[in-house]
Amino acid sequence: MAYEGRPNYDFISLSKELEPPSTIYDHKRTYPFHFRNLEKPHETYHGKHVSVRYFVRVILQRKYLPPLTQKTEVICQRCGPPKDMISRDTAIKMEVGIEDCLHIEFEYQKRYYHLEDVISGKVHFLLVRIKIKHMELAVIRRETAGVTSDVGTIASNSHRASQPQPPSSNSPRAEEASRSSNNATTETQVLIKYEIMDGAPVKNEIIPVRLCLKGIPADLTPTYSAGNANRFSVRYFLNLVLVDEEDRRYFKQQEIVLWRKDLG
Repeated sequence: MAYEGRPNYDFISLSKELEPPSTIYDHKRTYPFHFRNLEKPHETYHGKHVSVRYFVRVILQRKYLPPLTQKTEVICQRCGPPKDMISRDTAIKMEVGIEDCLHIEFEYQKRYYHLEDVISGKVHFLLVRIKIKHMELAVIRRETAGVTSDVGTIASNSHRASQPQPPSSNSPRAEEASRSSNNATTETQVLIKYEIMDGAPVKNEIIPVRLCLKGIPADLTPTYSAGNANRFSVRYFLNLVLVDEEDRRYFKQQEIVLWRKDLG
């Protein structure tokens, strides 16, 4: 596990002796090897501030000379849903708004999605007394690297809105942004953004939401929880944004969990 500008952290290591001390006269020799029951807790990941990598390293010790070292990276992918998906994968329903001005109900069919899944839901306008110009839906990736006592708090407060009384405290205006706090660095990246409504809605209007994760050009990865002493995490959010005629933005973020269904 490598941090930008920081020492590496080895979270797993296993070694075997392939040849006892001896003299090698051959120009070419092959040594078969096999590591049994080697647990690989994380997928390979290459991010902005942290990378998770697996290597096979060969070291040839020489008498009176420096050792010869060669290493090759191997890619690890973990397939299958999270252990808690069956008990927690329920529909997401939220009601947000501004008193006497705007009241909206969001609904997404589920919380857990595989990397080629389709996000479906709807937005129900219960009260509309401001002039809405359009509505956007974005997928955001939030990477936190470094040891911190509360990864979730740092990630959720990485942006503050400048408009008064928005439905949420997270702003999607920056395509990419970074923040460092408590020896941790958080990187927020907008992976894709769609306009899902053009024009002013009316009371009781329902706007369908449908987004194909497979169509996102960025390299999606599964969600990484804050394991390994909170050394890093990668989280994904749906960011729904309403823009009025004065270009004020009202938004709400909802975290989703991604997992890998097939190798690829």
